[in-house]
Amino acid sequence: MLPNTRTVLPGKYSALLFDMDGTLINSIAAAERIWRAWAQRHGLNVEAFLPTIHGARAVDTISRLGLPGVDPQTEAVVITEAEIADIEGIVAISGAVTFLNALPTSKWAIVTSAPKALALRRLKAAGIPVPAILITADDVAIGKPHPDCYLLAAQKLGVDSSECLVFEDAPVGILAGEAAGAKVMVVTATHAHPMTTVHHTINTYDALFVVVDASGLILLEEMTESLVIDFESPPS
Repeated sequence: MLPNTRTVLPGKYSALLFDMDGTLINSIAAAERIWRAWAQRHGLNVEAFLPTIHGARAVDTISRLGLPGVDPQTEAVVITEAEIADIEGIVAISGAVTFLNALPTSKWAIVTSAPKALALRRLKAAGIPVPAILITADDVAIGKPHPDCYLLAAQKLGVDSSECLVFEDAPVGILAGEAAGAKVMVVTATHAHPMTTVHHTINTYDALFVVVDASGLILLEEMTESLVIDFESPPS
């Protein structure tokens, strides 16, 4: 077995901002059950449609479709109620709970495209702690990829968004983090296919550790395997 070492990742941060679905919890099966049924009722190409739902507010997803006779606000309420009722299979991303519990409570927030009632329901189902600052779809007029949600979270934490690290999984969320001027960490735990990104990626939180320096800034360390070569041993 190769020995493990900790590597300090570049950057120091005033706060960490986390998306929820796909970043802290795996809710894909539950979400796609609800959206699949909705898409079938509206005669959509289900397989082409489902990838578009992740990371965005329900009202924004429906509005983009421009379906005649469909009120996005009304349909979003229907979707949300169904998602609140269906939490089967929702689990935390591996290592997420331990990682969050290691953070000072004043140094992190969750920023999700879900309405507050749905966010609280899913966080409880997955055993994720609810932070002091929880920004949801109810708190912004324009959702991701616009940066408003991340800017609001940083403001409520009393820091500049450029001093934050955003954890995201979906393209619209990554764009929102970038637009807010934050650094971005991409979580790939729920990705069915590899994502090409310029940002650092993690699959789970199992190998990620928090260090708070004397000035209160957050550093991250990542556990990696080290290859040890014994130059003294003769060749076999």
